[in-house]
Formats: sequence, C-alpha cells, structure tokens
Amino acid sequence: MTDEIRKLLEMLASPNLIASDIIPWSSPVPAFGRADRSQLATVGINPSNREFVDQSGNELDGAQRRFHTLHSLDLVNWADASAGDLHKIADSCSQYFEINPYDRWFKRLDIIIAECGYSYYSARRPACHLDLVPFATWTKWGVLPSSKKRLLLESFKRTLGRLVRDSPVKVLILNGQSVVQQFQMLTPSHLVSADAPGWELSRRGGSTVRGVSYRANVSYIGGVDLRKRVLVLGYNHNIQSSFGVSTMVIDSIGRWLAQELQLK
Repeated sequence: MTDEIRKLLEMLASPNLIASDIIPWSSPVPAFGRADRSQLATVGINPSNREFVDQSGNELDGAQRRFHTLHSLDLVNWADASAGDLHKIADSCSQYFEINPYDRWFKRLDIIIAECGYSYYSARRPACHLDLVPFATWTKWGVLPSSKKRLLLESFKRTLGRLVRDSPVKVLILNGQSVVQQFQMLTPSHLVSADAPGWELSRRGGSTVRGVSYRANVSYIGGVDLRKRVLVLGYNHNIQSSFGVSTMVIDSIGRWLAQELQLK
C-alpha cells in the first residue's frame, strides 16, 4: 500500500491535477478498510470531501479526523513525506472502519454486502471499498465539469487495477450507473446488463426508473493484468443518492448479489 501511496503523492506534482479540484492538502485514499484481507470490495467514484472536512468546510481534527493531511503530518508539501508518513497514511486507510467511518454513506452499502456474508466492520470476513479516483475533490462529482472528470479518471485508471491485482479481492460490486459506465471504460470485458424486476424506483406522476443489473468476469482493469479473474457485479441505482431507493430495493439487490456469488 505504501508504494501505491508514494506513486499517488508524486502525481500531485502535476499542476493539471491540482487544478482539477483535488483537495491539495488531503492524503490519497487508495482503499477504505482492510484491502489486504478482503475478498470482496465495493467500488465508487471518489472519496467524499466529508472524509476530510466538516459541514462548514473546516478540516476534521482530533477524534473526528479520518485521514491524514499535510497539517496532521506537520508537512509543508507532499514531496517531504517520509516513509513513516506513508505508513501513517496507509494505517488510516486500513483502520478506517475501526476508528471513525462516515457511516452515513457506508452503512447502506454494508446492508447489501451483508447478504453475501461480508461486512466492512467484520474481522472474520472483511470487505473494503475502492474508488476509481483515490482523491477527494472540493466539488461533488455530479457537478464537476466533464473535462475535470475525464482528466481525473484518465490519470488514475491504473490505480484500481494495481490495487485489485495486489490484493485478495475476487469480487467487485459497482455502486450505481455512473460507476458502471466509468468502470466499463477501464476493462475490455463487456458488462452484461439485464432488467431487474423489483428494483424499480417510483417517481411523481406514476413514472418509474427501471432497475438494471450488470455482470462480467474481468482479467484487466486500466490496462493492468490482474493475474486472476475477478467477478464484477453492479446495479444502476446509487444506493446513497438515488431518489426513492427503498429498503425493499436494497434488500432485493443484496439477495441478487448473494445469488450471483453462489453461482460464481
């Protein structure tokens, strides 16, 4: 993990990346949780700025801190980070769910993967979370300009592949249509879609948003040879932000994931 963190910090020397809305004093987050022990990982777009700041935009500190920053490591810039600093950043990632996780976001996903027998909070069958872009941005991804999204995704396209390759992860769960679309661009394997009855979301006026499931087996991510085959499962609803995602839909998605793992 420390080698990956070093690579990511070196990339911050690029003015274009800093201009892409990355929070420059925040550390990279290659993984949330015990990636070195997890066989299942959920996948999102990028860490929330709330991993580093409170509702007013102030840096989290003390018992509220989740990840390291230039301030917490007493650094002026990331080029000065020592081997000890890299280990501290890696430890904050590995111990994330044991200290002060952003449960408002992760608890809903944990309900889904619990159907498969995994949990972010379990020492026996741990799951971890990986992002396509391992840095938080000031602006929420949904309103970030397309040019900045493309730059960030292109810059870090190999990071996810290396993390999966060097971990025990055998299953990836893609959380939402945006993640599915971006992940498809990282692999030559085709994600097969299918209608998912029971996942429909109601809208005003009687309309509905249909549910869609995705499945693939991949051996390459971002041009990185994984040296193994990884099962990829996804769904089109973003569990945290899609309007109208009910407990019934969440339970149904969880059951589908569990069934697919049994067929694996």
